[in-house]
Amino acid sequence: MPRQSHLSEITYTPESQLRRPGRLFRAMGRDLLASRELAWRLFVRDINTQYRQSLLGIFWAFVPPIAAAVGLTLASSAKVLNVGATDLPYPAYIVFSMALWQTFTESVTGPIQAVTAAKPMLAKINFPREAIILSQLGQVGFNFGIKLILIIGLFLWFKIPITWAVMLAPVALLHLIALGTAVGLVLAPLGALYEDVTRGLTLAMGVWLFFTPVIYPLPKEGNFAQIVRLNPVTPLLSAVRELATTGQIADPQSFWLASLIAGVGLLLAWLVYRVAMPFVIERMSS
Repeated sequence: MPRQSHLSEITYTPESQLRRPGRLFRAMGRDLLASRELAWRLFVRDINTQYRQSLLGIFWAFVPPIAAAVGLTLASSAKVLNVGATDLPYPAYIVFSMALWQTFTESVTGPIQAVTAAKPMLAKINFPREAIILSQLGQVGFNFGIKLILIIGLFLWFKIPITWAVMLAPVALLHLIALGTAVGLVLAPLGALYEDVTRGLTLAMGVWLFFTPVIYPLPKEGNFAQIVRLNPVTPLLSAVRELATTGQIADPQSFWLASLIAGVGLLLAWLVYRVAMPFVIERMSS
């Protein structure tokens, strides 16, 4: 007897997906589960491509935090830069903080870069678009794992004590990545159509860095301190650093508020991405 083909039938209608939210969320969950195998294959392909085409390979994951630590430490020692007292030796503080900021930056820019790179495939093949984002998140985690080797080495070199609370640091790190991914998902559809989004984001991330306690400790008072505290990245990045070192979150209320913003923002950003991508693909195909 001939084998029966089990092919799913997809019907496209002009009706907005938002008119039936229940069906939309079920489809989102179904596609997220269905995209796991493809996401893994894309992740392996992209990691191999990323490091095969680089002469120094994973060395580039270490360069930015080390270069920042050397330059800023020399500036601080020469009293050109007065950053104040930090809980860690300043070189370790800079390397750890820059590694976290790099991870956040990658989670923001990753979805935009992934969707832009996948435009030819998106225009020709119908597949769960969540696979692109899952693959990119895997790359963010992989790159941080490489940076973690450097962080552990610094902790051993400076003999920095750790507590059991270090086990909770990955939870705060996931919240930080979720916030960055939410921003990236919202901008990804526009970024696939207009290069101005990528260029503007590069500028915005440079400005954002100076309003985040990465190269300096959290200021205590003043207008600048208020701006830094209103930055949602501040409590999340600080929480990862504090859980890994002092074992206590200095401002738990701000941390949980920022975590709530990250969680709700990620869900809403996924919804925007899901609804907008068919229109983006249509524009790319026309």
